Amino acid sequence: MKLLFIIISVFASTGSAIKCYQCSSSMEEKGEDNCGAYAGFRKDKHIPVECNSDESVTVGTFCVKITEQSPRGFIWDGRWRSVHRRCASVTETGVVGVCNWGVREDGVYWEECYCAQDGCNGGTDLKIAFSLVSFLISVHILF
Repeated sequence: MKLLFIIISVFASTGSAIKCYQCSSSMEEKGEDNCGAYAGFRKDKHIPVECNSDESVTVGTFCVKITEQSPRGFIWDGRWRSVHRRCASVTETGVVGVCNWGVREDGVYWEECYCAQDGCNGGTDLKIAFSLVSFLISVHILF
């Protein structure tokens, strides 16, 4: 907790703020995918916002990408996926630069990836980790 306070104090005293992409597939019109739930995230369509500005949905000192996917196996069977990108101030583990994942009781897979560089929550390498974990969960369920 003291370390988090020191980090926040350093950012506040220098006036610098991290910039993160912010979007949510749950806020999109039907048929749109601007946040990268199904197609790749297009950085050229978004502008990262400063996390301590009025434009930011949440104030924070690092970025987060949260992905959720329903338990059904194929898109044409009704599977859904949602992505949320924003600033963040607290992680479950207190560590940034890693992804945490799991499966809720209702079978929904979730993944939270935290990072501390400008625009780092717009990366496609996070999607590769999501695909790998989805594959490993499927193998585990089958066997």
